[in-house]
Amino acid sequence: MLLVRACLILPFLLLAATAQEHAGEPSNEKAQKTFKEAWGYLNQRRQQSALDSFKKADRQDGGHCTTCQKQMIKYGLDLGDWKTAELGAEELVASAKDDRETALAHYDLAFVFMDEGLQKHKDEYFTRTHEECQKAMSASLMFPDAILLDGKALAQLHQDDAAKERFKEYLKLKPGDDPSHQRVARYINRPELARARMAPPFAVTTTDGKVIAMDDLQGKVVLLDFWATWCEPCREAMPHIRNVANKFQGQPLVVLSVSLDGDEQKWKAFIVKNEMTWPQYRDGGFTGPVAKMFGVTAIPHTFTIDADGVLQEEHIGDSSIEGKLKKLIAQAQERQSSDKTSK
Repeated sequence: MLLVRACLILPFLLLAATAQEHAGEPSNEKAQKTFKEAWGYLNQRRQQSALDSFKKADRQDGGHCTTCQKQMIKYGLDLGDWKTAELGAEELVASAKDDRETALAHYDLAFVFMDEGLQKHKDEYFTRTHEECQKAMSASLMFPDAILLDGKALAQLHQDDAAKERFKEYLKLKPGDDPSHQRVARYINRPELARARMAPPFAVTTTDGKVIAMDDLQGKVVLLDFWATWCEPCREAMPHIRNVANKFQGQPLVVLSVSLDGDEQKWKAFIVKNEMTWPQYRDGGFTGPVAKMFGVTAIPHTFTIDADGVLQEEHIGDSSIEGKLKKLIAQAQERQSSDKTSK
């Protein structure tokens, strides 16, 4: 399984730096050449080569290339090279010039440890996440994302009471329309969800003008279908998705097809011609916001999400998903009946 990585927030790390940015670039002549090569590799989508070059450029620059370090974190996480990601974050901590930079650098390092812990299933990394979050919060008391990450780390360590307090702190600092507000409120009542592999909290507007938000679908099973009209395997799989949407109509299931088409008119014509009457949304490509959230790099690609918003299955290519859906829908219906009885 290629289940999407944990839904974490790394808002202040400038991962989208471009080759034209000069702040934080290397001053060493050799490092500058290697730095330029790294961006060339990225343009060729050779991420591993780019990561190696950013790391080399940073070393050639004596560990002072902050742009290199930020890219080391980003692509270290993407490629599972946590040692390189840790190095980049540790160097950012060492070079921080004020409280704000110190807080952000410790948060970046905490983020790396959290990702590593989730992938390796080792508590030692969640403990280190907690320690780095504390340092981040000490440097900047008003740091909601560090508070939330600390709550998740504490939940992973099964320190649920302490985790709940962190989640309450977060909600006090964030407005009600914050994308994570509803989810974090659920964590307070059910901290076990903070340990689960939750689907990212996306929100989209479908072709019929309706807004579908992940956290508004509590109690319903969700099938996310990433596809495109230019993808032949997707076109072959489409009747299967249509059959699922029709077969389970009226049951606690939402089928959402997310198109990676760039041509809006061609996409709309296709869904009308093929009677794709279930919710449709166009994300625009592999760099679209929803595709990036779920780490989609190949299609057709489906994600099955249970009634609690927890990712259950992920498939690339057309595959039989009805068996799993039936089980999840039955669980959702059972819960609905139980909730009605309790009222």
